[in-house]
Amino acid sequence: MNILDKIVARKKVEVQAAREKCSLSDLEQSTHFQRDTYSLKARLANKEDLGIIAEFKRHSPSQGDINIDAQVATVTQGYAEYGAVALSVLTDTDFFKGQIEDVRIARAHNQIPVLRKEFIVDEYQIFEAKSIGADVILLIAECLTAAEIAAFSKRAQSLGLEVLLEVHSGDQLQKLTPDITVVGVNNRNLKTFKVDTQTSIELYHQIPDDFLCISESGINDPNTIYDLRRQGFDGFLIGEYFMRAEQPHLRFEEFVQRVRYIEDLLNNAIA
Repeated sequence: MNILDKIVARKKVEVQAAREKCSLSDLEQSTHFQRDTYSLKARLANKEDLGIIAEFKRHSPSQGDINIDAQVATVTQGYAEYGAVALSVLTDTDFFKGQIEDVRIARAHNQIPVLRKEFIVDEYQIFEAKSIGADVILLIAECLTAAEIAAFSKRAQSLGLEVLLEVHSGDQLQKLTPDITVVGVNNRNLKTFKVDTQTSIELYHQIPDDFLCISESGINDPNTIYDLRRQGFDGFLIGEYFMRAEQPHLRFEEFVQRVRYIEDLLNNAIA
């Protein structure tokens, strides 16, 4: 059994336990069910922004502890202040040491889209995402059938949530549905956790023009952002590179400045 299989098996147990503690009708009583969500699609469509979705991530199954003492409010507010178009917040506890409360905190301190980064295997988790203040959910093509993706994305849309569908190979693009908002190419193989940013370049031209497209995982070089933006990518999900710094939001600020410098330098050279 690979890591992804273990995570999915654990998620199914977690969802059953959560249902017994809190019903769907209970989730719908949350004040967040009444709020208008922020649109990731709208933020990514603004080409004046760099399109960086900055992630709050404490731990990784493959890398171990990354920044176990980081504070959600401090880091996410800094990300937003320095130009993140959205926030990605992991809520898996057993494998990533995240918490549902992390999304609530990020939501309370920010006015930009929040992606609940989770391994969704049940419709219940979509209601849960809405109840804690998320604006976007993640669906992973690697661990869901086409029918599940269609049903989950339709349910998300009915709740006012946008959907990021994560793919790693061309055959997974067959699972796209009109209710998907953004396609994310994961440069990390979820079965082996090996990373190769070339995956994004190879898959980009296979993605229909109807969808916004972002590159995820393994990005730590501003030149990569420049190259992928010229390729046509609308955004980038980056977490581990920032989170390994003592103050992740300051590394994010520095990274943005370096990307801007490279873009100005190379664009002027081309002109």
